[in-house]
Amino acid sequence: MATTTPAGVRGSHAKHGGAAPGSGAPMTHKQIMEALSGLLLGMFVAILSSTIVTNALPEIVGDLGGGQSAYTWVVTASLLAMTATTPLWGKLADIFSKKALVQIALIVYVGGSVVAGLSQSPTMLIACRVVQGIGVGGLSALAQIVMAAMISPRERGRYSGYLGATFAVATVGGPLLGGVITDTSWLGWRWCFYVGVPFAIIALIVLQKTLKLPTVKRDNVKVDWAGAFFITAAVCTLLLWVTFADDKYDWLSWQTGAMVGGAVVLALIFIFVETKAAEPIIPLRLFRNRTITLASIASLFVGVAMFTGTVFFSQYFQLARGKSPTMSGVMTIPMIGGLFISSTVAGQVITKTGKWKAWLVSGGVLITAGLGLLGTIRYDTPYWHVAIFMALMGLGIGMMMQNLVLCTQNQVAPEDIGSASSTVTFFRSLGGAMGVSALGSIMATRITHYVKDGLTDLGPKGAALGHGGTGGGAIPDLDKLPAPLRTIMESSYGHGIADVFLIAAPIALLALIATLFIKEIPLRTSNSQAVPAAEAEADVPAVAGAGAPQAEELVPAMAGAVSGPSSDGATQRLQAVVTTAGSVPATASTGGGTPVRGFVRGSESAPVPRAAVTLISLGGRQLGRAVSQGDGAYGLDAPGAGSYVLIASADGYQPQASTVVVGEEPVTYDILLSGTSGLSGVVKSVDSKLPVPGAMVIVTDVRGDVLATGLSGEQGEFTFAELVPGAVTVAVTAAGHRPLALPVEVGGTGVTRVEIGLHSGAQVAGVVRAAGGPLNDARVTLVDAAGNVVATATTGHDGAYAFTDLDSGEYTVIATGYPPVATGLTVNGGGAEGHDITLAHPGE
Repeated sequence: MATTTPAGVRGSHAKHGGAAPGSGAPMTHKQIMEALSGLLLGMFVAILSSTIVTNALPEIVGDLGGGQSAYTWVVTASLLAMTATTPLWGKLADIFSKKALVQIALIVYVGGSVVAGLSQSPTMLIACRVVQGIGVGGLSALAQIVMAAMISPRERGRYSGYLGATFAVATVGGPLLGGVITDTSWLGWRWCFYVGVPFAIIALIVLQKTLKLPTVKRDNVKVDWAGAFFITAAVCTLLLWVTFADDKYDWLSWQTGAMVGGAVVLALIFIFVETKAAEPIIPLRLFRNRTITLASIASLFVGVAMFTGTVFFSQYFQLARGKSPTMSGVMTIPMIGGLFISSTVAGQVITKTGKWKAWLVSGGVLITAGLGLLGTIRYDTPYWHVAIFMALMGLGIGMMMQNLVLCTQNQVAPEDIGSASSTVTFFRSLGGAMGVSALGSIMATRITHYVKDGLTDLGPKGAALGHGGTGGGAIPDLDKLPAPLRTIMESSYGHGIADVFLIAAPIALLALIATLFIKEIPLRTSNSQAVPAAEAEADVPAVAGAGAPQAEELVPAMAGAVSGPSSDGATQRLQAVVTTAGSVPATASTGGGTPVRGFVRGSESAPVPRAAVTLISLGGRQLGRAVSQGDGAYGLDAPGAGSYVLIASADGYQPQASTVVVGEEPVTYDILLSGTSGLSGVVKSVDSKLPVPGAMVIVTDVRGDVLATGLSGEQGEFTFAELVPGAVTVAVTAAGHRPLALPVEVGGTGVTRVEIGLHSGAQVAGVVRAAGGPLNDARVTLVDAAGNVVATATTGHDGAYAFTDLDSGEYTVIATGYPPVATGLTVNGGGAEGHDITLAHPGE
C-alpha cells in the first residue's frame, strides 16, 4: 500500500550519504573515480591480454606450424566473436545487472586466455580466441554503458578521456610486456596468456567493492535470441567471405555471390525479426536519428583504421625491419602516445565546452593523413618518419574512438543508452574485423607478388634460392635466410604492409565525410535531462528564415513561460520533428495566420487522441488551443512569424512543452508524449531474508523533491504509479534496520521493479552515573574494532545516551567527564543493548 504525494510538494528531502552512481544527484570526482576504478582495471586486463600477443604472434604462429592465413585468423577470430556478441551484451545491460555482466565478461575473457596458453595447434588457438572475443565484446560495450549510467554526457567527456588513456597504456604496455616474455627463454610465449590472470583476480575484487550500481528488475522481459542468432550469422558469413576471398577463390566468383547473397538474406531476416521483437537487440528506431546513423557509419570506417594499425605494425617491425618482439613494441609507442594524449586532452576540453564535433572532424583528418603517409613507407624508411606518421594516426584515433560513442549517448533516452552504445561499438568492431580479414588477404597476395619479383630480379641465383622455406604462406624466419633472400623478404613485407595502409586511407576518408554531416548538439548536463531530438534533427533555419534564433536559444524563455505548479516535477522533453509544408495533415484551419499542424504520438509512434494542445507566446499569453483527433492530428494557427511555445497534455502521459519557430510557410510539428511509468518492489532484511513490513519508502527526483511516499505491506511490498520516467532516488527506513538510499532508473513504459535489502541496525543505550546519580554533560564515544570513531554523544540532565543504526561486531565505549572509563561491548544483530557506565574519582 502506497500513497503518492502531489508533484508540487517541496521541502522534504531524502537523507542519504552522498550521491550514488546512477542517482540523480551529481557525484564528486572522487566518488566517480572510486566507482570507475574497478571498471578501468577490468578494461586494462582485457586490452592487455589482447595486445600482449601482438608482437608474439609471428613467433606463436610459426611455433604452432601456421602460416599467414592462420596469423590473420588468430586476430580475426577474436574480432569476429567480439563483433557478433557486442549488440547482445548491450541489450542485456538494458535488462540485467550491469555489474554482474561486467564480471561475467571478464571471467569469460580470462578463461579463454588461460586455455589459449595451452594451445597445441593453430586451430585450438583460434577457438580460444573466439572465447576471448566474447568476453572483450562485453567489456568494450559495457564500459561505455556503465559510464553512461553514472555520469552526465557533459561530464562524460572527461572520463571518456580516462578510458582512452587506459586503452592507450594497456595497448602500449601489452606489446612491450609480450615482447619481453617472448624474448625470455625460460618463460616463452605461452606466458603471454597466463600473465593477465592475477590482474584479472584483482580486477574482480575491485569491481565487487567499488562498482555500486542499482539492481533494477523489469517485468515481462524477453531477450531477442532470434535477433542475436541472425545478426551473428550475417556477420560471420560476411567475415568468412572477406577472409577467404583472393585466397581460396577469386573476389569475383560464384562463391562470392553465394556468401554475399547469404549475408544479405540473413541481414534482411534480422531486420524483419527486429521489427517484431518486443525487446530488439538493435532497436531500428534508433537509426531515425541522423547522429546515430552517421556515427555508426563513421565507427565502421574508424574500426578499419584502428585495428589495421594495431595488427600490422608488429609484422612490419619484425618482418620488414628485423626487430625483436620487444623492440617492436617500443617502436609503436608514438602511435599509442598520440592516442593517449588526444583522448585525454579532448575529454577534458569537451567537458569544459560541451562541444565535440571539431574533435571528430580533426580526428578524421589526422587518421586519413597518417594512413596516407604510412602508405609510402618501405623496409628502409627512416624510423623517425614512420614515428611521425604513426603519431598522426594515433592522435586521430584518440579524438574519434570515444567521442563517436559520446555524441550518440547524448542523443538517446536513458533506457536506450545500452543499445545505442553497443550499436556504435558493434559497427567499430565490424569494421575492424572486416578490415583485418580483407586487408590481411590483400597483404598476403601483395607480399607473394613482391617476393616473386624480387627472386626474378636475382636471376638464376634467385631461382636456386627458391622460397627459402617460406612457401605455402608460412611466416618466414628471417634469421635462417641467406642475406639476399632476407633482403627480398624484408622489402616485400615492408612494401606489402604499406599497400595495406594506402588502401585504408580512403576508408578513413569516408569516416571523415560521415562526421562532417553530424549536427553538433551541446552535451547535456544530466542523464535525465530532455533528449533534444528536435534540435538534432529539425532544419530550423529552413523554416524560420535567415537570422531566426535557434531552438536551443529559446529554451530559457520557454522554461519561464511554462514554469509553475502545473509543471513542477515533470520532465520537459523537447521531442518534435519540424518540416516545411508538403506533409501537412488535413486539418481545418482555426483562423487567420500561419498554420501549425502535426500529430501527437506516444510510444512506438502510436497516435494519442484527445490530447490538449495549446500555443502560447514566449511571454505566457495563450494564442490558440486544439484537441487532437482519433489519429492524433491537431491544427491551430500562429498569429505570424516568430517563436512560440507549444504545450501538449493527455491522460496517462507526461505533459510536454517545446519551442516552435514559425516562418511564412505552414509548419508541421509532431509531438511525442512520454507515458508515465510505475515503480514497485519489495523490502527485505538482508540478515533474515524475511520481508520488512511497515518500512517507509520515499521516492525523490533529481532535485531532491519528494515525488511519492508510502509504507511497505505485510510482505514488504510497495507500489507507486504515475511516476515520470528517468532517474530517481529511493530511500527506505524501518525500525530495527539501517536506512538505505539507492538510485533507480524508472523505465519509459511499464513498471520498474526493485528489490531493496536492509541491514539490521542495533541500538546501544545507557546512563552515565557518578556519585550515585546521573552525570550531566559527560561525553561518550563509540569506537569500532578497527579503532574508528563510529559516533559520539553528550549526556543531558538524566545522564542518558544512545547510539543507533549499528552493525554487529565488537565496540569500545569510552566515557569522559571524570577520569575516563573504557569498556568493551558486543553488538549482535538488531534490538537494543543496555550499557550503563559509572564514573568516579580515584579512591571513591
